[in-house]
Amino acid sequence: MDAVRRQRLYFIILVLAVLVALSLYLLKQNFSSFYTPSQIAEGLVAAGQSFRLGGQVKKGTIKQNTNNLQVAFVVSDPQHNVLVEYEGVLPDLFREGRSVVIDGRLDQVGIMQAKRVLIKR
Repeated sequence: MDAVRRQRLYFIILVLAVLVALSLYLLKQNFSSFYTPSQIAEGLVAAGQSFRLGGQVKKGTIKQNTNNLQVAFVVSDPQHNVLVEYEGVLPDLFREGRSVVIDGRLDQVGIMQAKRVLIKR
C-alpha cells in the first residue's frame, strides 16, 4: 500500500471514530434511566440527575393548587414513596391508584420535580 492510500485509510478511520463518538455522546444526552421508589430510597439516584420514575399514584395524596397548574402527589411501590411536584396539565387518565411514569429530576430535598407525567395502561 502506497503512502497516499495509507493516508486515506487513516483519514477514513479517524472520521468513522469521530462519528461513533459523537453518536454515543448524543445518545447519552437523550437516555433516561428508569427507577422505582425503592431504588430511589436506596440512593441509586443523585440529586439533579434526570431519570424516569415508575409506580402508582398513592390514594389520598393528590394536592392541586386552585390558583395555578401546580400539583403534588406521591408515587409509590409496595415499600417506599416519592413525593412528586409538577406544574402543567395532567393527562386525562391521571387518577389515584393508576400506574404512572414521571420524567424529571430529584431536588436537594429528595422531591422529584417532574417535567412530564405519563400514564401506563
